[in-house]
Amino acid sequence: MGSMQPERVFFFDIDNCLYAPDLGIAQMMKKRIYAFGREIGLDEASVVKTCGSYYRDYGLSVRGLIKHHQVDPTEFNDKVDGSLPLEDIIKPDLELRAMLESIRTRRWAFTNAGIDHARRVLKCLGVDDLFEGITYCDYTEPDFPCKPERIAYERAMCEAGVDDPQLCYFADDSAKNVEAALCFGWTAVLVSPAIRSLGEDATHPQIRRIHELPEALPQLFS
Repeated sequence: MGSMQPERVFFFDIDNCLYAPDLGIAQMMKKRIYAFGREIGLDEASVVKTCGSYYRDYGLSVRGLIKHHQVDPTEFNDKVDGSLPLEDIIKPDLELRAMLESIRTRRWAFTNAGIDHARRVLKCLGVDDLFEGITYCDYTEPDFPCKPERIAYERAMCEAGVDDPQLCYFADDSAKNVEAALCFGWTAVLVSPAIRSLGEDATHPQIRRIHELPEALPQLFS
């Protein structure tokens, strides 16, 4: 009797990947982060620059705010992520659901957001039941990792129970996150509406919408 074939896992980013960035959620998030920054004492003239530098230096603004301003992670989550009117903006996506159901891999969500936000988005999209699990950022964990740090990808693999990077597939709207996945040995797809077509010089698949994933990786679909 032959041994069982190792299962492939597809890791999906959530925000601006499973839904279109033109919904404006990222802009709403920025406004709330800046408002929170002012609330903890950052002045109007520097809040945008400071939060932007934290995002560049630490991968997420909240990591810098926790590190340098000792903010309460739970308060940040409640006032920023938790205050977004997701249910009014994100609607069930039947096309997305059909695509996810047809992929011949395990499905795992991999996000830089907190768990509550991740679950809300997946539920709004009507696909929360299609994912085995979620690798997320726990704001209460000291110096928690996030994409594009290698440890974040290692954690995702560990939580999903996969040992071989060659069995890992990934879709994300961040070029940095995709590049990190490629360097780790994953097969990765960049999702961005700015992409016009897959150029001959592209080193990895690039699509405009997550719904086009079967065109980029047809071998994974039935």
